[in-house]
Amino acid sequence: MTQETNIDSSNPLEPLTSLKAPTGVQDVGREAHPQNTIFALDSAVTKAEKIERHGGDDGEYQESPPKRIKVDPSSTEEVGSDSVTKSERRKGVAPIKPEFLVYPPGADPDRSAAIHDDDAAEGAAHQPSQRDSSGRGKRKEKSRGQNLGRSFGSSRDEVGLCASRMAKPECSPDECPYGDKCRFEHDLRKYLRDWKRADLTTFGGICPIWQTRGRCSVGWKCRFVGSHMEERVTDDGKKELVLTVKPDRDGLLATEDATTSIGTLNEISTQAKNDLMKRKLETPKADAYTTWLDSQVQKPGEQRDRLSHRKGVEPSNDGDVRLGGADADDYRQVKEDERARYISPPFLPSEKRKIYFGPETPVLAPLTTQGNLPFRRLCVGLGAQLTYSEMAMSLPLIQGQKSEWALMRAHETEATPPAFSSQAGAVTAYDNNRDLKFGAQISANKPWQALKTAEILTKLCPHLRLIDLNCGCPIDLVYRTGAGSALLDSQSKLEKMLRGMNAVSGEVPVTVKIRMGTANNKPNALKLVERLVYGGPDVDMYGGGGSGAAAITLHGRSRQQRYTKSADWSYIADCAALIKRFNEQGDTLADTAREPDPRTQPAGGKVYFIGNGDCYSHFDYRRHLEEAKVDSVMVARGALIKPWIFEEIEKGQYIDKSATERLALVEQFVRYGLECWGSDEMGVGTTRRFLLEWLSFAYRYVPVGILEHLPPNLQDRPPAWRGRNELETLLGSDHYKDWIKISEMFLGPAHKDFRFEPKHKSNSYEIEAEG
Repeated sequence: MTQETNIDSSNPLEPLTSLKAPTGVQDVGREAHPQNTIFALDSAVTKAEKIERHGGDDGEYQESPPKRIKVDPSSTEEVGSDSVTKSERRKGVAPIKPEFLVYPPGADPDRSAAIHDDDAAEGAAHQPSQRDSSGRGKRKEKSRGQNLGRSFGSSRDEVGLCASRMAKPECSPDECPYGDKCRFEHDLRKYLRDWKRADLTTFGGICPIWQTRGRCSVGWKCRFVGSHMEERVTDDGKKELVLTVKPDRDGLLATEDATTSIGTLNEISTQAKNDLMKRKLETPKADAYTTWLDSQVQKPGEQRDRLSHRKGVEPSNDGDVRLGGADADDYRQVKEDERARYISPPFLPSEKRKIYFGPETPVLAPLTTQGNLPFRRLCVGLGAQLTYSEMAMSLPLIQGQKSEWALMRAHETEATPPAFSSQAGAVTAYDNNRDLKFGAQISANKPWQALKTAEILTKLCPHLRLIDLNCGCPIDLVYRTGAGSALLDSQSKLEKMLRGMNAVSGEVPVTVKIRMGTANNKPNALKLVERLVYGGPDVDMYGGGGSGAAAITLHGRSRQQRYTKSADWSYIADCAALIKRFNEQGDTLADTAREPDPRTQPAGGKVYFIGNGDCYSHFDYRRHLEEAKVDSVMVARGALIKPWIFEEIEKGQYIDKSATERLALVEQFVRYGLECWGSDEMGVGTTRRFLLEWLSFAYRYVPVGILEHLPPNLQDRPPAWRGRNELETLLGSDHYKDWIKISEMFLGPAHKDFRFEPKHKSNSYEIEAEG
């Protein structure tokens, strides 16, 4: 077979192979040491980026005003000054040592590097004024939905190989059900010669799946097929192409199961998905509880009408009823009537499997797009103790959509027990051997959707630690449907959903993730947390007690705020104090009329509380545990930028990863990606796309070895800087074309139809254009 020539395809981790500078990069390969002279025109970005953004190739360009760092000349310090050893730390700017700055202090402050505030870009839809860049004052019509306009192209063979030939010897394929009408290629040699792209030479030309599992799952379509194929001569003298199987350590050949099993769990069968699409998969528990819920809990309007004639009773805007006068006896009588109609739900929260959150269990947050299986597997290997799936929408799950069910897949490493210290304050009878790391997060806007999804998940996914209800997603597409953070303003409905999910989820616990509120300066999470642990005004109609949530995670920001400001950990501490009082003295502090019923409390009677927001180092993690008194901390963007944050937390120290070590993590992700999505053309394209999504965050890492002050701050943005070597500078480039160059080190040249545009980058440019 013809092999493609790729100058960038050599493995950069081999010590004998030097990393060549990408074409078009000027001065990026020069090592920066304290004794070296730093020139003002050196840059951590490529020349191609300068030309693309500013036009021309004359070597001169000027940064646009919104992208300059405003530096007060009087506050800058001269490099090498004997009187000053460290510069003063400025808020919002990463404190990089002068010898690593592209534009040293005093050189030319107006030529400082751009700061791309991608966090502010995520709040673009909430900007009070979005105007047309033409300057005419008209509002710009924005595309609605999530990531509209982002196209990744396609990565496919020019003509695909028929599935009847994909994993079979050349002379003995399966029979194609379409015969001559089949639109795929049946001639194996012609497919390999004319339609399939040349084999990749990365990883030594050896297929990572075949090397790990002994049998490649994509057969002849593999981009490394040359490593597991050979030509044999049959008994009748004919030459035949066959796929080879790698013996294991005991000399046994890999089984056929290796073609589908790559160490993943919660694989849903095609039959189960078809049953869901055809509504053949029954959910008797969810149906029964929904019927019970409708009969037990009146609609707000009916409740208002029933009590409006009684003196002293004032209905609230959300449908709850509160006492406002002296006629409490009538109100009590109504409550007694409602209690008399109460029927116990089929399952109670006390029947749940016990879980544990503690200082030794740092949590990887559910991350949309980036929280895929290969990335979670990478983080688990670096010390993450608890993981979540990407947020899955309830209705597509109920309808059996393949793409949504793919989010429920977990790796076998996520089915192992999390770290646990016997000295920690776990709930009674907690069994660490029965616990596991992986949990599923869902989003729903109606109680029946949440209930059906919870029952289906527990029925089809045997490896679930918990089911988490997302009540913090700020995306407009989710918010407008009444799901995500919209539930923060519909607390009565949220309580119904959690109670119902607890009733139908069998032994799997139910948790919830919330934000401070929907609007700035109007937090309502404290009130919501109180309602979830003690129960709302309708608690008697449920039989007393709280919602049964086994754990509550609070992100210390509002929906409107998004990521434009730092997380409010003082507010998180207030909520943590409330839950601590409930856990320690709940029955004595609670009002006797609302005394919790032990049957309705979470397993072990304890509600765990996890804080989330701006955790970027082991220092942040320990500080939040000590000051906010949370049980554990959830890490999101900090893990995307440096996945070894979990290693830092475990060891209790900063880890200055070298560029080679960081590139090794990229290689590890690529291997995991190929195992997960396949090593064929489509799998390579999918792996490349999600690698680039990760690199769009990872480039923001500034090595701790070049920082003047610690700890690093997640909200800080660095001025233009150069690494300690060529590779470190390349990994810090903020241009997506350099990310593609990194991907080509392991995945070869991108397919001609492949496209990539980072979502937060495009948003940040949009905001810049709009001023």
